[in-house]
Amino acid sequence: MKTRPTTDKVKEAMFNIIGPYLDGGESLDLFAGSGGLSIEAVSRGAEHATLIDRQYQAIKTIHENIAVTKNEEKFTVLKGDATKVINKLAQAGKKFSYVFLDPPYKKQQIVAMLQKLVELDLLADGALIICETDHIADLPTDLAGFEFIKRATYGITELTFYRYEGSEL
Repeated sequence: MKTRPTTDKVKEAMFNIIGPYLDGGESLDLFAGSGGLSIEAVSRGAEHATLIDRQYQAIKTIHENIAVTKNEEKFTVLKGDATKVINKLAQAGKKFSYVFLDPPYKKQQIVAMLQKLVELDLLADGALIICETDHIADLPTDLAGFEFIKRATYGITELTFYRYEGSEL
């Protein structure tokens, strides 16, 4: 009950928008929930997905859903707080081409999380960032180091897309 899966309508719209950009690379899902976004990303062309969630039941559900794909080697599932786990990913030298940010609506700190990902050098140049929030989050269109691509609203859910402009900034 603590996860809020992305609805099929929103997930379909999201992947219709990012589909042309999915071409290899690694994805990072910081609040993975059921794992649906990462599973879809891999099925559409991402080489590998790293999924993070802090809830035991979510991790269990993610493993069950990944098992259905028959491509379990394409997924890494990590249990823990996203802000702590990304430090370990940085130490391991990871770089991500796609990042899904779908935090619990009451705990949205997306701008701070994006800044942390940049600080830790976890984003590949040109990385695509997909943020799923409620309409109250009001993410900025002007964000240093990122190009705003698009915003789309589906009921109370808002999708905001950014492209990381690279470490040269």
